Amino acid sequence: MKKHLIIRITGNLQGTLFRQEARQKAESMGLKGYAKDEIDGTLLIEVEGDPEQVDAYREWCHTGPEGTSVSRVHSEQGQPQGYDRFMEKI
Repeated sequence: MKKHLIIRITGNLQGTLFRQEARQKAESMGLKGYAKDEIDGTLLIEVEGDPEQVDAYREWCHTGPEGTSVSRVHSEQGQPQGYDRFMEKI
């Protein structure tokens, strides 16, 4: 059974390539979904896949790529959407 999380990350994220790193990390873990920069500077991620991998991905979001200063990670359970890959949305 797939797990689906909606994750919102706040902090000093601009110019750190967090969105791109989030995609690469998800792909390496076999996860599907998307990452999108929001107007308010937060990063919105929807991710789904194996529950253990999704939980590990959420933990990675607390640190993110080098040079990132994450101040908050909020996640909530959602319904699986059946994504076929992980995308970056602009």
